[in-house]
Amino acid sequence: MTPDYILHYAPDNASLIVRLALEELGVAFKTRLVDRGARAQASAAYLQLNPHGLIPVLETPDGPIFETGAILLWLADRHGRLAPSPDDHARAAFLKWLFFVANTLHPALRMMFYAEKYAGPDEAVQISLRTQMQGEISRHLDRIETAAGQGHGWLNGKTPSILDLYLGPCLRWLVLYPLPEGGASWFRLADRQNLLNLCARLETRACVKRASEAEGLGLRPFTAPDYADPPEGSAT
Repeated sequence: MTPDYILHYAPDNASLIVRLALEELGVAFKTRLVDRGARAQASAAYLQLNPHGLIPVLETPDGPIFETGAILLWLADRHGRLAPSPDDHARAAFLKWLFFVANTLHPALRMMFYAEKYAGPDEAVQISLRTQMQGEISRHLDRIETAAGQGHGWLNGKTPSILDLYLGPCLRWLVLYPLPEGGASWFRLADRQNLLNLCARLETRACVKRASEAEGLGLRPFTAPDYADPPEGSAT
């Protein structure tokens, strides 16, 4: 089978979200490792694909696409799966939550995990930013938890949507990478039953098993995550 796509990835990074979607769709794709240790995302060749120097990029017949949310929505629409169709009455509600995760929750995670990039070298300012993001992320997750219990087919439903596939890795990273000054106690997946159910349901999917094997994520990458042990590259 000739691959339709090339996914530029690093293990257990945002590219994991796109890999899950590609695997769930069952489409042919190749992967190309972006070696974070060598700062390959800042190389001239990579910047030709994504001038922002961020991972992932998906090469497609329509050209390279960057931004995780954009890739996911493009894939769902192209293949007619994993999201309400444009003429579905559920599309509007689905889009607002997808963009909330992509534009609000995910950036907040980045600001908390990489506070030094946003706050500068002052450690006290970094701690202040991480603490602020902790509070914001908790409020964001409370709202998503409520929405996940409202019976939408496209969030915490019987089969995953791109929104579910986006949330699983985000929740994984919150468990794995606690605030250095606060430990892991501020976030427990078990405190949000609907999101826990979402993660447990994802772990029954073949797409998660294949992605976990490819990136060394273990048997329960969302409900009981451990640090990645990838066959190539590094998650950090």
